[in-house]
Amino acid sequence: MIETSARLLKLLTLLQSPRDWTGAELAAKLQVSPRTVRTDVERLRSLGYPVDATRGSVGGYRLGAGAALPPLLLDDDEAVAVVVGLRKAAGVAGVEEISLRALSKLEQVLPSRLRRRVNTLASYTVQVPPDQVGPQVDPELLTQLAALCRDREQLRFDYLAHGGSETLRRVEPHRLVNWGRRWYLVAFDLERNDWRTFRVDRVRPRIPTGPRFAPRELPEDGDVAAYVSRRVSAAAWRYRASVEVAVPASMLAEQLTAAVGVVEPIDAGRCLLQTGADSVQTLAVHLSLLDADFVVLEGPPELTAYLERLAERYRRATSS
Repeated sequence: MIETSARLLKLLTLLQSPRDWTGAELAAKLQVSPRTVRTDVERLRSLGYPVDATRGSVGGYRLGAGAALPPLLLDDDEAVAVVVGLRKAAGVAGVEEISLRALSKLEQVLPSRLRRRVNTLASYTVQVPPDQVGPQVDPELLTQLAALCRDREQLRFDYLAHGGSETLRRVEPHRLVNWGRRWYLVAFDLERNDWRTFRVDRVRPRIPTGPRFAPRELPEDGDVAAYVSRRVSAAAWRYRASVEVAVPASMLAEQLTAAVGVVEPIDAGRCLLQTGADSVQTLAVHLSLLDADFVVLEGPPELTAYLERLAERYRRATSS
């Protein structure tokens, strides 16, 4: 019985790898006959493991997807990676409680050698805490939105704006983005005929969902993370400016992150930077760090005055 149980565990480990195994290959790995392999496969099926089998010269066995999630076997490195991932997910708004429940179950059965590795990682790595606590998001809502993105089904929902007003939106959902401590839905708004970013914690879906849609070309050449970063940052700017910078657009774009602003070419040697910040001081510092000549074409009077004060201060600092 002990040999049979150990053999079943080894067979299950082999079947969990993402490939097909022929009966002869499994028999060689387990050092048993092909008939014993077939018997062991049936034992696994009786225990609830969905083992798929295909016939023919290229056929074989593999672990399929079942109605219920069967127990999984993890090697040492996989177990450590899952624990580290769950601890990280415990800080993601919307899935903290579920991640902690799964983490407690796994840590309870970790062998002492693996618990030591995990605790060492936790003790000697540091994660920068978020600036603020994110809003709670229902995990079921995240799952529902992700499924709509996958299945390309239109969505109608009530959306609570920042000012407190509520509007009905009809969109084609494309991606979910976790940015900072918030979740965002990137979708094509059918009423406004343009891409929009919605905070998931302000979304209240209506049922049923709409018809299927054809995929569209995503914004930012498919870089939805950059798109969300830019939109979220711009929405928080208190002061905005249009600045002509005396460098090629490609060169400036390499220096800046999406959160800093939008770069548009003017000609071969100049570009236009649409940027902003929550204070004129921060905005002025950002412009100073460009390491290039620039001209403020549009912006608040406070920015112009502050740049003049900085210029005079720098002149006095170097006059001696």
